[in-house]
Amino acid sequence: MAVAAQAIEDRPQLGILMMLAAWFLFAVVDVSAKWLVLAGLPAIQLAFMRYAGHFVISVGMIAKDGFDLRRFETDHKWQVMTRALLLISATCLNFYALNFLPLTVVSAIMFSSPIIVCLLSITLLKERIGPWRWGAILLGFAGVLIVIRPFGEAFHWAMILPLYNATALALYSLMTRRLAGIVAVETQQFYLGALGTFLLLPFALWSWVPPANLQDLVLLVGLGVGGWAGHQLLTNAHRFAPAHTLMPYTYSFMIYIAAFSWLIFGHVPDFWVVFGAITIVASGLIIWKREQR
Repeated sequence: MAVAAQAIEDRPQLGILMMLAAWFLFAVVDVSAKWLVLAGLPAIQLAFMRYAGHFVISVGMIAKDGFDLRRFETDHKWQVMTRALLLISATCLNFYALNFLPLTVVSAIMFSSPIIVCLLSITLLKERIGPWRWGAILLGFAGVLIVIRPFGEAFHWAMILPLYNATALALYSLMTRRLAGIVAVETQQFYLGALGTFLLLPFALWSWVPPANLQDLVLLVGLGVGGWAGHQLLTNAHRFAPAHTLMPYTYSFMIYIAAFSWLIFGHVPDFWVVFGAITIVASGLIIWKREQR
């Protein structure tokens, strides 16, 4: 039989703490990926290791009481697989973009995701959007344009990749909300790790570059561990608090990334990246406030 989904509880403080911890781990994964990309490891290899580690841990978590393939079954298989494919594609392109862009630029663009969630809710969820949220959507996309500066010297074609990632993460977020409390966290994690591992394996083997030292090897293995732990916390957070309570705390990722970028890579974002990021955050918070009302 499939792993049973756990009931949703009302413990918002625990959900918020889980959200902050999840985004800290995601920041560590991105910083590690940036370090390894600069060390010459291909992005597809990093993405494979991210999901291979995830897969091994997920199988171990489900099989600890006895390995049985029926434990991986779910009546929502196609939804779970689609959710996984969205994140896998976003991870691959995110790691590839880090070849060319600072972490702060990538994270600022990707955090237009809550704005895209609001926009998609019009068509996918048939929600009515009032003037305040329409204004916030336009403000958010203005913030993205400020960061990208498509007609200036700062523009790089790789900035298009985080735009796709933001859209994929928006759809992933909508599906995570829908599956929370319906499909067990362990089952969602298993499908995410399995699909990522077996889809990326041939490409990773083709382009494999051995890590140059022990530190790079530890970071490479840590991609899977950190990714699994982050998504475990993120998915569980939605069991303890509603999405509109958790959403503002996702922006902690941008603070983590800015700090790591400065401390590790010595990169300080310019005025326009900071201004654009603040604009994107402001639009997301306006949407959040209107949804609360």
